[in-house]
Amino acid sequence: MAKSIFDLVSANEIVAYWNVRNQDQSNYLGEELFPADKKLGLDLKWLHGAKGLPVVLKPSAYDAVSLKRDRIGFKQTIASMPFFKESMYIDEELRQQLNMVLETGNQAYIDSILNQIFDDNIQLLIGARAQRERMRMSLITTGTISISANGQNYEYDYGIADKQKKESNWTLANADIVGDIRKWQKQIQQDTGVKPTRMIINSKTESYFLKNTDLKNAIWGNNAAAPILETNVRQYLLTALGITYAVYDDMFINEAGEQKNFIPDNTVVLLPQGSLGKSWFGTTPEESDLMSGTAANVAITDVGVAVTTVKKTDPVNVDTKASMIFLPSFEGIEQIIIADVSGT
Repeated sequence: MAKSIFDLVSANEIVAYWNVRNQDQSNYLGEELFPADKKLGLDLKWLHGAKGLPVVLKPSAYDAVSLKRDRIGFKQTIASMPFFKESMYIDEELRQQLNMVLETGNQAYIDSILNQIFDDNIQLLIGARAQRERMRMSLITTGTISISANGQNYEYDYGIADKQKKESNWTLANADIVGDIRKWQKQIQQDTGVKPTRMIINSKTESYFLKNTDLKNAIWGNNAAAPILETNVRQYLLTALGITYAVYDDMFINEAGEQKNFIPDNTVVLLPQGSLGKSWFGTTPEESDLMSGTAANVAITDVGVAVTTVKKTDPVNVDTKASMIFLPSFEGIEQIIIADVSGT
């Protein structure tokens, strides 16, 4: 049986605890839209415009040298991926409690204290996961990523076209919600050959559907005074426009301690089926330089998040650190619409 805090609180044990706990968490929406992948180095390169209208293959004579196709309409984006890192010590009271129960040899007591320690430590991994989702959702709702904290300023403008940014006023009962969505779908389909069939909003934006006169008339006809429900709206939009929507109300706390929505009020995002890009992880210094040595214990989770534990001898403690290099690519940037429907 382990006899010290150093044996019990290690990167491997923390990651194992996180992986079990993570099984019970629902996926973030961005994890579906931007599947995870990993690369070496800090520079991220991708082509966008690659999923538009198909260009037919040119004919050729037999035994002739093939023609080289230019990447017409393709745009390469290169960005340096940002680095994130934070650490925490074991709470002094918990550390003393663990020392005391280790002397008893009572495994139930030991596990109880360890669970409290691990619950504290995985807050770093919860924060890393929330940061990734914050970046992905900022990308699809603004076309940019902006992070300023701890003396670091990361600014990424992915160059979404102005014609993909729309304004309307859905707060009015007589707003032409269906007409707006149909018009935006048609624009993207004409420009890229791909029809947006999904929509992302939050519950405040969805509330405009439930009071909209045109939707009530379309759903109930002569009995338009009756209220409509979310299920009525979902079925009608699917039938009329071939579109489904997700109400995404998840939130996070930013570096300034402010509570924020991943999808802001009055923001509508239209997007096609399938992924929009990838969630790219780089190789952290902890993974590349410390995993093979004895200076620290390092384990990797969530594709590319490094968990590092370091022994401290004075005072006796364990320093736990989570670090990641992360940036999403956005190959499908031409296939979305971002709309502000506040009317302001």
